[in-house]
Amino acid sequence: MTEPLYLDDIRAGDRFTSGEHTLDEAQIKAFATQFDPQPFHLDHDAAQATIFGGLAASGWHTASITMKLMVTSGMRIAGGIVGAGGELQWPRPTRPGDVLHVEIEVLEVRPSASRPDRGMATVRSETKNQRGEVVQVLTSKMVIPRRV
Repeated sequence: MTEPLYLDDIRAGDRFTSGEHTLDEAQIKAFATQFDPQPFHLDHDAAQATIFGGLAASGWHTASITMKLMVTSGMRIAGGIVGAGGELQWPRPTRPGDVLHVEIEVLEVRPSASRPDRGMATVRSETKNQRGEVVQVLTSKMVIPRRV
């Protein structure tokens, strides 16, 4: 396991890749039952008649898996990943059987002018399936501690 990163450890252009998560139909339905109970997440047959043309994971499920992968094996930040806003896109559905991983690129790093113990990094993460297709794009600002 790598040491957690501080703001001082990262630069624009740095890249990180997470481990993998295999998604199955049971996970999709369990998440949807609790958090996003729509037919295209819960019922394979009903999903056939939707714009998805089959069972698809909730975008929020994909986002949750992305977060897990980033925290456990991607860009491990000292003190944890603390978000300060962002933009989220789902260009294609996540399907049962997809094996997801996250590719992360640091776009900008800025030390805080008023709080010397931290700074802000802008990061773009692409969650991809086993075919390299992007299923989620997240551009986010993260509050990251500095070494003091």
